[in-house]
Amino acid sequence: MPSRPNPPAQEAQALLSRMTLEEKAAQMMQIPLNLVTAEEAEAWALRGAGSFLHALGERAATLQRLAAETRLGIPLLFGIDAVRGHALNRDATVFPCPLAMACSWDDDLLLAVGRATGAEVAADGLHWTFSPLLCQARDLRWGRVDETFGESRVLVGNLAAAMIRGYQGEDLAAPDSILACAKHYLAYGESLGGRDSVDTPVSMRVIREQFLPPFAQAVRAGCATFMTAYHAVDGVPMTIHRELLTQVLKEELGFDGFVVTDWDNVRSLVARQHVADDMAEASRLAALAGNDLFMSTPEACDGLIKAVREGTLAESVLDAAVLRILSVKLRLGLFGEKRFAKPNPAALGTPEHRALSARAQEEALVLLKNSGALPLSARRVAVIGPAADDGNALLGDWTYLSHPDPNPRAQHAAPPVTPLAGLTRLAREKGFALTYARGCGFLTGEPVTHPFGANSPYDAEIERMRAPLDREAVLAACEGADAVVAFVGDFLAQNGEARDRANLDLSGDQPALLELLGSLGKPLTVVLVSGKPLTVPWVARHADAVVQAFHGGQTLGDALARLLTGEINPMGKLPVTFARHAGQLPVYHNQLPGWHDGRYMDLPAEPLYPFGWGLSYTRYRYGAPRLSETEGGRVLTATLRNVGERDGVEIVQVYAHRPSAGRMTPVKELVAYRRVPLRAGEETELTLPIPDDLLCAVRDDGTRALEKGEYTLMLGSSSRDADLQWVRFRV
Repeated sequence: MPSRPNPPAQEAQALLSRMTLEEKAAQMMQIPLNLVTAEEAEAWALRGAGSFLHALGERAATLQRLAAETRLGIPLLFGIDAVRGHALNRDATVFPCPLAMACSWDDDLLLAVGRATGAEVAADGLHWTFSPLLCQARDLRWGRVDETFGESRVLVGNLAAAMIRGYQGEDLAAPDSILACAKHYLAYGESLGGRDSVDTPVSMRVIREQFLPPFAQAVRAGCATFMTAYHAVDGVPMTIHRELLTQVLKEELGFDGFVVTDWDNVRSLVARQHVADDMAEASRLAALAGNDLFMSTPEACDGLIKAVREGTLAESVLDAAVLRILSVKLRLGLFGEKRFAKPNPAALGTPEHRALSARAQEEALVLLKNSGALPLSARRVAVIGPAADDGNALLGDWTYLSHPDPNPRAQHAAPPVTPLAGLTRLAREKGFALTYARGCGFLTGEPVTHPFGANSPYDAEIERMRAPLDREAVLAACEGADAVVAFVGDFLAQNGEARDRANLDLSGDQPALLELLGSLGKPLTVVLVSGKPLTVPWVARHADAVVQAFHGGQTLGDALARLLTGEINPMGKLPVTFARHAGQLPVYHNQLPGWHDGRYMDLPAEPLYPFGWGLSYTRYRYGAPRLSETEGGRVLTATLRNVGERDGVEIVQVYAHRPSAGRMTPVKELVAYRRVPLRAGEETELTLPIPDDLLCAVRDDGTRALEKGEYTLMLGSSSRDADLQWVRFRV
C-alpha cells in the first residue's frame, strides 16, 4: 500500500476540522450489535458511529459499506472479546484461559498466542480485541480470576506486554495486526470482598506501587487502547476518575491511544453508582474524565450533544477524544485496504494455531503433588469424576459457549478433547485398560446464580451439572483397577463476571466422591479442572498425586493424558497462591508483615500451595547465588543442574525484600524469572538482571526511588522459604 502523505495525527486533525458536533458525538459511540435490531444498527452506521461490538461476517461488511457512504466516510472499528484466541467464533482456535497460560511463565508463548489471535481476528474482518486483562488475582473469590495472569505485578506486566506485541505486530497497518486493549484500568481485581465492580478502597500510593506498573508496561509496549473498569477507587467511579485517566495515564505515562469505557459504564453512573442525575450529566462527567469511546451506551450520544449545547461541556473535550479515535484508525490502516478486507475462513483454526494451543496447554499444567503415583504405570486405570468427560466444563468462560450471547449447547468445528478421550487414545497405544464412571455432578441442590436472569440458557446447563453421588457406579468402575484418576473442579456458570464465590470448596458431592475413592486403598491421582484455585485441603493431604489444569482449550484432554502417562514432563508453576479456606484470604505472596502470630487460630500459617509452586518428573539443584553491580542495577548469577533422569524445564524465580524507609514493604515479591530447559544431567550458568526500577519504592509525592538500606534477593524454585537461597546487598 503506498505511504500516506501525512502522519496519522495530522490527517486526523484535518478530518476533525470538517466534523459537526453531531458527527463527533456519534464517533464516540460503540454500538453493541447483539442488543440492537438490524435496522437500528444500520441507522447508527449512517449516523457516524465510531465502532460496533461483536459484529461478525457479512453483517460487519454491510455496516462498513454504509459508513463509507456517509458525508465523511469515516470507517467503522469492529471490536470483539478475543480473550483466549478468537474463541467466540466456533471455527477459530480456542486457547487456554489466561490464568492457565500464565502457568507457563513463558513470555514467548504469549507473544505467539497474540500473533495467532490477531491473525484469526483480522481474518474474520475485525480489528480490535478487548484483551489482555492486567488485573491481579489477589482475592480468589472474584469471578474473573480465570481472565488474569495471576497475582504478581511483574508476571502480569511481562505476559500482558508480550501478548500486546503479539496482537499488534511490528506494524498496526499490517493485514494480520489488530488493536490490543489493556484492561481494566485500574485496580479492578482488588474490589472489596472479591465482589465484581464494587468499591476498591486502596490508597494512591498502593495503586502506584502495585497496580499501575503493569499498565505502564502496556503503554511502553505500544498498546493502542485502554479500557476503564466498572468499579470505584476510594468511592470515585473509574469512569469519572480524571486524575487516573487523564493526569496519570495520558499525561504522566504518555499514553497516546484512546480510552474506551467498559460495558454500559456511563449509564451505570446514573443507574447503579448514583453519581449523576441523568445521561447528559453522566456523559459530561465521563468525557471530562478522559473516556474517548463509550461502549454500549448509545444514549450518551445525545447526552454529549445536550451538554455541549447547554454550555456545561466544551466542544474541545469531544475534539480531543475524536482526535485520538481517528488517529488510531489511521494507524490501523482502516482508511486504506484494511477497511474492506474480505474475511478468510481458511485462516481460522489452522493446524499451526491448533498446535500452538496444544503447546500452551502442555506448558500450563502444574504438578502440585506426587508421591510416586505419576507417571501412571498401572495396567488398569479407573477414570472417575464430572470433569473427566465434559467438554463444556473444560473450556470455561469467554468462548462460543458464553459470549456474546450464552449458548452452552453450541458446538465447535473441532469439539474439545476430554481427558477420558485423551486417555482412551493413549490406552490403546500403550496397552492399558480403562474403566469410567462420572460418579457425580458438579452440583446437587446448591443454588448457582448467573448474570442473565430467569429462563437463561444457563438454566439447562446448570441442571445438567446436577447429579448426586452414584456409589454403585463408582465402585463398579474401580473394581480391579490398579490406579484411580479423579477429575473434579468447577464449570462455566461458576466463573466469570457477576459470578463471585463466597465458598471455594469443591461443589456438589465431589468431596464425598473423593472420600469414597480414597477409602479404596488404591493409588489416587486428583486432577483439578477449574477457572481458579479451589480450597482442597483434603486433596492435598490424601491424594497420592495432584495436578492443576485451569480451564484449557480444545485439546486439554490430550495434554492431561500425555502428562499423566509420562509422555511429557510437567513444567508449569502456579501464578497464584492456593488458600486452604476462603476465610484464609488474602494469601498472595507479597503481603505486608506485622500480623500477630501470622496465622488464624484454626488454620496453619502457610497457604495450601505457594505462589511459584510446581513439581516435575525430574529434579533440579541450585548453586549458591552471587551478586554483582551493573549500571542501573545488579546481576544475580548461579548454577542450575538437572540432577534427574529426564529432560525438563525449570522456571527459575527471584524474589526481593526491600528496606522499609519508614513504610512496611512486602515480605517478599517476585522481581525476575526465567524458563530454563535442561537435558538430564545438564548444568547451566544462570544470569538474571535485576534492574533498580524493580526495587524502587513509591514516595508520598508519587515519585519512585531506590531507598537506602539492606535489600535481600532470594533465588529458587518457588516463593516458599524452604525453596529459596538468599543474598543481600546494601544501598
